[in-house]
Amino acid sequence: MDFSAVSYALETIDKLTQEVTSLWGVDEQVGGLASELRWMQSFLKVADARKVDHEVIRTTVVEIRELAYDAEDVIETFSVKVASKRKGEFSNCIKRSACFLKEGCLLHQIKSEIEKITARIKVLTRQLKTYDVSKLGVDGEGPSSSTERREARRPYPHVMDDNIVGLGKDIEKLVSVLVDEESECKVLSICGMGGLGKTTLAKKIYSQSQVVGHFKHLAWAYVSQNCQKRKIWEDILSDFNLLSEADKKMKVEKLAEKLSSFLEENKCLVVLDDIWNTESWDSLKPAFSARETRSKILLTSRNKEIVSHADSKGFLYELQYLNYKQSWELFQKIAFPPTNSPGYKIDAKMKELGEEMVKHCAGLPLAIIILGGILATKYPSLIEWLKVSANVKSYLNNDKGEVLRDVLALSYDDLPPYLRPCFLYLSHFPEDYEIPADRLIQLWVAEGIVSSKQEEGEEGQVAEDVAEGYLLELAERCMIQVRERDIATLKIRSFQMHDLMRDVCLSKAKQQKFLYIADQSNACQLSTIGRVRRVSAHKFIPLQCIKSPRLRSLLLFDELSPDEEQANIFPLTMQSYFENHDFDNPLYWFVAPLMLSVVFTKFRGIWKYMLNNFNFLRVLDYEGGGEAGCKLPNDIGKLIHLRFLRLRDLEFLSSKLPSSLGNLRCLQTLDLRIEGGCSNSIHVPNVLWRMQQLRHLYLPEECNRKTKLKLGTLRNLQTLVNFNTKNCYVKDLINMTNIRELEIRGPFNIEDCNTGELDKNPPIIHSKYLHSLSIINEEGIIDPRHLAHLLLSCENISKLRLDVEIRRLPEYHYLSSNLAYIKLRRCKLEEDPMPTLAELPYLSMLELHEEAFIGKEMFCSGQAFAKLESLSLKGLNFLEEWKVSEEGAMPCLRRLEIENCIQLKKLPDGLRFIATLQELKIESMPTTFKDKVEEGGEDFCKVRHVPSIIVDARFSSIL
Repeated sequence: MDFSAVSYALETIDKLTQEVTSLWGVDEQVGGLASELRWMQSFLKVADARKVDHEVIRTTVVEIRELAYDAEDVIETFSVKVASKRKGEFSNCIKRSACFLKEGCLLHQIKSEIEKITARIKVLTRQLKTYDVSKLGVDGEGPSSSTERREARRPYPHVMDDNIVGLGKDIEKLVSVLVDEESECKVLSICGMGGLGKTTLAKKIYSQSQVVGHFKHLAWAYVSQNCQKRKIWEDILSDFNLLSEADKKMKVEKLAEKLSSFLEENKCLVVLDDIWNTESWDSLKPAFSARETRSKILLTSRNKEIVSHADSKGFLYELQYLNYKQSWELFQKIAFPPTNSPGYKIDAKMKELGEEMVKHCAGLPLAIIILGGILATKYPSLIEWLKVSANVKSYLNNDKGEVLRDVLALSYDDLPPYLRPCFLYLSHFPEDYEIPADRLIQLWVAEGIVSSKQEEGEEGQVAEDVAEGYLLELAERCMIQVRERDIATLKIRSFQMHDLMRDVCLSKAKQQKFLYIADQSNACQLSTIGRVRRVSAHKFIPLQCIKSPRLRSLLLFDELSPDEEQANIFPLTMQSYFENHDFDNPLYWFVAPLMLSVVFTKFRGIWKYMLNNFNFLRVLDYEGGGEAGCKLPNDIGKLIHLRFLRLRDLEFLSSKLPSSLGNLRCLQTLDLRIEGGCSNSIHVPNVLWRMQQLRHLYLPEECNRKTKLKLGTLRNLQTLVNFNTKNCYVKDLINMTNIRELEIRGPFNIEDCNTGELDKNPPIIHSKYLHSLSIINEEGIIDPRHLAHLLLSCENISKLRLDVEIRRLPEYHYLSSNLAYIKLRRCKLEEDPMPTLAELPYLSMLELHEEAFIGKEMFCSGQAFAKLESLSLKGLNFLEEWKVSEEGAMPCLRRLEIENCIQLKKLPDGLRFIATLQELKIESMPTTFKDKVEEGGEDFCKVRHVPSIIVDARFSSIL
């Protein structure tokens, strides 16, 4: 039961009450409203704890959420308007009187609106009081304190596992067919019902060393039910590193021709994941039409007919259900936490319950994984396991499809109240979309779905930390599939949803009227629905269709006016003149301005409608990028409730942003990484200092030289990207005591720096929470003394990226001992950096790329790099000799990558003593070097113990 809206409304009211109630007696109305909302919140908590499921209560929850949103809108509107008027205290008595008169009118209005909302809530309250929840449902035993909730969300190491069993023979069989040069089979298909693990099997095959070594290029594309051939072809070309900006504007036929030619000339593997029908294949087929080719296609599908339709000699592999032994093995990996305790045994009763529940899963891996995820969060409570067991038996029947559906539904019903809106929010994103964790967390916080008040705060804990815990719990419950983790902290960076889990999410979101997903087929319905609060448009829709003045969030995943839409505006003949840039044709100079005028008029109409009709927006998120008109309109300043504004990759003809941005005082996340017509630099007005609630700020990559931004008031800032000293003040960084991630782009110079005695300079950063620092400057050089002073104040960072010429690495004592990840690029270090870096006690990943070091010799001495697991050397064009001590250097190294180090003569002898090395990858190296590494070469004896050796995408060895 989602009562997050009530909780957030109460939090907002509590925060604003003191300011509002000081004005002429509105405290009575606000207090009455808060009292009714608190009773409602208590009722819903009890009902949820007792698992009450009643149609009237479900319907009422939707009504309560709407009223809570209304209450929040009314009070916040009043507060923001009054606060903005009081900012400039009037010295003139007449002006002050006029100000108070306006406040009085606003006060009368808010009183009236609050009384109406309170009256509507009282009607619902009377209705709910007829239900005695103490006599309904089953008593819950949920955690009662924040400490217990944190314990319930403890991290489980097994979440890092692939959760794979019983696929060994499947992998072996499919790999043998893929690498068989004699086979005439060009298309292979893994088939089976949803939840059997088709994608999991395909991913295991895709990452096999034998496959990676056999094919010169590999690409992966998600097809899904809504097959978008252009996007799929672009994704494949992108994986092949062939996609250029010109390709993105190329006609779709030319795109298919380019891909087809490449597949014909090169030995490639393309995986098309989740292809639904033969029609989808037919639309994609033009890019895979090459006859004489050694490339192969691997499909995953629920439809067995596709492979024979695509290739008469194709290979069909039907994935089977798990047997009981395999099912139990998979269940144990997830449901029971791993332990190294000698003599540890699973509780006999819990084992009995688990074995019985596994039988109900009918051999479906996804059902077992989801059920195990539910039980893992309840371990070791036998009472909780008994409850789940009772529910499983009541949910499930014999049909395998129904089993899976019911287990997925059970996983949602088992979610605690604080996680349900978090899960429902995932329905905003398109199918197979890889969701960035930081962006989702910022959206959760902006919408009030997660707040710091949901936990008894530990020192330094903020709402984002709470949200991170919630995301981890969704992963622990196996409701999301983690795709990427942070190198240094192992926190989730991105994830996806299984399409069946997403179906459950969409169904529940629709049932609870949580949001409206719009496309061209249903956009017209929006004009008849007046109370839509959230809209997510996965494809282009005319925004004028949305008639809801109380809209809170708008997420757009397509361009404001894509090419197909613009094609409807002009005759094809006019378009052809414009696209071909036929400057010599006189008609061009008539057509081009006309088309531009029409397009910009259209964009102006889109912006005008949105900014004048959606005044209660909290979230405005553009994903599609592309052309957005002449400029960002000044009316953007009307959206005073905005918490989240993302304009990334939007292209405006004008590079000047409006000063009205300063009106957005409630903003928490602001992404200004836009593109400005002919100019690469963007003019940002000096108004950001007014946004004192900002937590995440992404500045343009290059700001106009006239821009000089004051950021010292942004004390809540956690993320600051594209900071530079040309447009910002270094002294402002010291006030950002909550900063966690800092990316400096462009010049970094410290004014009045005492370079002789660095420790006598004031610290640059005072935040003890800073964990990530990046410095990127493609054109200039940074004074190593300034860099050393900056690093001196970053004592807790775990990630460091230097992409700038520095010539000399700062001494060891300037570097944080917590560093786990370091990437150096174009630093042009003249001295070997290894002796300095080797002493860092927690360094686990090191990347030296593109002239990071320009010396000839590099040496890793004994006992060096005690925790290093991954080392990447790329583009070190002057490196001739690399030595590794035989006395235990790099004792934990698992992965070594050497690429384009053209002067390097041989592998170091010390590699033979690194028993942990699992993968060696050699790419773009001279033939003489590669010959030494391959079997029979003089260096092969140094690495023969390595299970996976890949030399220029040619398989060399696997043990």
